[in-house]
Amino acid sequence: MTGPLRDVSYRSRASVPAVGIVLLLFVSIGLAASVGAVALDHAQMSSDGARAVLSLTVSDDTLRFVHRGGETLDVRRLDLRVSVDGAPLAEQPALPFFSEWGFRPGPTGPFNSAADARWSAGETASFAVADTNDPDLTAGSSVTVDIRYDGRPLATLSVVVR
Repeated sequence: MTGPLRDVSYRSRASVPAVGIVLLLFVSIGLAASVGAVALDHAQMSSDGARAVLSLTVSDDTLRFVHRGGETLDVRRLDLRVSVDGAPLAEQPALPFFSEWGFRPGPTGPFNSAADARWSAGETASFAVADTNDPDLTAGSSVTVDIRYDGRPLATLSVVVR
């Protein structure tokens, strides 16, 4: 081996770490930009709509909702759509109410028009579907409730009637 060949060999080896560092830097910057964009997009989405954890149980003809956590909700801004085995109820509840066609009078909690319309974590609200509403809630049927808040999806809850 002569001197010039040895010099070329060392020069090409010295450039490999430099190229690797530049590539690593570009990948890191790209990854940071992607994570930042997703984080900003998520922060923007969460500030647009309400966030709450809700649960549903159905026993006989009564739908019972529990606000498990998250933001306090104004029930006047809620829109519920109830389906039984995939078919929507003929009459849907307009919240809050006391007596409404298709439902038994006297819903409980913030669903009752005489109560405070704010629904906070830990509170339960319920209403009973009247026999005049179709389809019937029978043991074993599947009930799905789509809940919207200010027109935006908040939750979809599904249970089987006990």
